[in-house]
Amino acid sequence: MTDKSSKISVFERRESEVRSYCRGFDTVFTSAQGSEMTDAEGRSYIDFLAGCSSLNYGHNDPDMKNALVEHVMSDGLSHALDLHTDVKADFLESFEKHILQPRGMDHRVMFTGPTGANAVEAAMKLARKVTGRTNVIAFTNGFHGVTMGALAATGNSYHRGGAGMTLNGVTRMPFDEYMGPDFDTVELLEKMLSDRSSGMDAPAAIMLETVQGEGGLNAARPEWVKRVAELAHEHGALLIVDDIQAGCGRTGTFFSFEKMGIEPDIVTMAKSVSGFGLPMALVLVRPEHDVFGPAEHNGTFRGNTHAFVTAKVAIEKFWKDDAFEKDLAVKADVIAEGLASLALMVEGSNMKGRGLMRGVDVGSGELAGEICARAFKKGLVIETSGPEDEVVKILAPLTTSEETLRKGLSILLDAAREVLDTTKMAAE
Repeated sequence: MTDKSSKISVFERRESEVRSYCRGFDTVFTSAQGSEMTDAEGRSYIDFLAGCSSLNYGHNDPDMKNALVEHVMSDGLSHALDLHTDVKADFLESFEKHILQPRGMDHRVMFTGPTGANAVEAAMKLARKVTGRTNVIAFTNGFHGVTMGALAATGNSYHRGGAGMTLNGVTRMPFDEYMGPDFDTVELLEKMLSDRSSGMDAPAAIMLETVQGEGGLNAARPEWVKRVAELAHEHGALLIVDDIQAGCGRTGTFFSFEKMGIEPDIVTMAKSVSGFGLPMALVLVRPEHDVFGPAEHNGTFRGNTHAFVTAKVAIEKFWKDDAFEKDLAVKADVIAEGLASLALMVEGSNMKGRGLMRGVDVGSGELAGEICARAFKKGLVIETSGPEDEVVKILAPLTTSEETLRKGLSILLDAAREVLDTTKMAAE
């Protein structure tokens, strides 16, 4: 038995059936740098998954790594509950100076448990406490996590089916263009909120992703988002923007809602907020809504001392000026160009997403899965999304060079051609 087979054998023998991503990538990864991963047999793969947008700055950024190693080797704190620490202060000061203040945001920072779902749970609880209401409006194809409160707001029936009990407290409304381009879903929302006989309870919050990551890269139009924000405030509800996957530069700006003319009451963040793939989640909340009592939402691992170290480096390295953001715009065009070629190959397909959170709906989960599987065999790690896994989805690290982006796109296009040729031959 080879070393690779031996290692995979222990996963099959002992790891729970709940394992997911590893089923599509039949190898054992051992190291990674930048936008490339290496397996136990020494083969390199271009990474277009990036830890599902948890590695926006690539694998093992040298500056973050050096800062973390220095912190560990100098006996810096490894765990501190929510105590005051030097590295937490450094992170908060950097986040305030380079992220919040330049965007005119007065939000306070709540450190929750380390997952995005925990941030969503905290946001929903907080909105309910602020307003004294229980109902939260969420949208079709939204994905907010799989813990019970967050799962109530998640639309995917497969994940909802794992709850084992009734999911309450959320009213589902259609997302932008869910009913097609000629149906104004925000007009329907307005009517439901305004009609006292609609059956919709007054909401504590309206929660949305500006780009629905797991829901199929549905990108809301800025005017739709702005009108939803206005409706929330008109009806006494808080606006929660879930920026867990779409934030930290993924759509081209640090927050996905920038330039949309809105100011969310609450913003949830996780995934790449640590900069290094370390678990950390935040809830940004307007000061007037910061009403939790001490430890009213807590957790042993709220805050992550190691993540504070790397997050500070990420902010100061990539967001102290607009150079990185300008670079992202160029890379977004490269991705769009490559995906346009993919869309031309598949009849009836269409491009989706925004910025560097893009993909192509190829109309079939089976076809999308075959394309991604063939791409993996050729050295590209890439996944699908959407209610039927019908979207071939690119989440490459934002630091990926143009050369590597084009190389990865070339692999993807070659894989698609081979799959389509095989399908055509089988049909004949």
